[in-house]
Amino acid sequence: MKYILSICTLLFALDGVAQARALSKALADSPRAYALFDDAGKPVAWPDLVEAAREADVVLFGEYHDDPVMHWLQAELIHDLLAADIRPALGAEMLEADDQLVVDEFLAGWVSDDKLKAAANLWPNHFTDYHPLLELAKVHELPFIATNVPRRYASYVYRHGLAGLEELSEEAKAFLPPLPVPFDITLPGYDAMLAMGGGHGGETLPMAQAIKDATMAHFILSNLPEGAPFVHFNGAYHSQDGEGIGWYLREGQPDLDILTIHVHMQSDMSAPEDGEVGRGDFLLVTHERMTRTH
Repeated sequence: MKYILSICTLLFALDGVAQARALSKALADSPRAYALFDDAGKPVAWPDLVEAAREADVVLFGEYHDDPVMHWLQAELIHDLLAADIRPALGAEMLEADDQLVVDEFLAGWVSDDKLKAAANLWPNHFTDYHPLLELAKVHELPFIATNVPRRYASYVYRHGLAGLEELSEEAKAFLPPLPVPFDITLPGYDAMLAMGGGHGGETLPMAQAIKDATMAHFILSNLPEGAPFVHFNGAYHSQDGEGIGWYLREGQPDLDILTIHVHMQSDMSAPEDGEVGRGDFLLVTHERMTRTH
């Protein structure tokens, strides 16, 4: 009889373990907005990222331009910094340097959304994805810097190379970093662009990317706040692996404390894919089936 009871107890215990495992798997597979990991691939909590951002000089928040969760968390980071009495400067790839005047006029309340749309080179998804950040800056009286190179000059570099920038007017050069712009084609990101281009354009293709990176870094460095980070929003490719904007920031100010948030979309949210670990100080993962904004 005792033997039978022992067998029954063991079966119940095994059944309990199986149920616990099934529940754990179900929870792991349950839909969730995001997962966050450190540079070693270890799961971390959102407050860990906020605390690291508080201590940084520059935060490079990478994104996929059509991911609503990433855009939501960009705004949440600013809310959390403000709640901690940290007043960051903001900036974005999605606004070009020659639009700074109208951006400032919008922040000051002098122009409406419609006037901003008419005057600035806004992205098609501006009002769904980036305008909330501008509104946040407006409400809290934070600077918002249009950091990217005017697109006509990126196109010019694609046609004529970086050396061609010397031919531009002094008025045009006001929207560029100091010339000549350093360029290292051996950086893996730029080297990969040569392969992606299939030989078309030669080095001028990664040069066109480099002038964007260099210009964004220049306007970040020119607008660093005291006692608070500059939080910059950009496509992930512009800041992954410490390259792109980060490389130019370190060229300009080697001792700068730069925090990079890399992003990735995948189906399994329980652990990061190996190839994405270490591409930033934090890895923000969203689900690949997440609805896109455009």
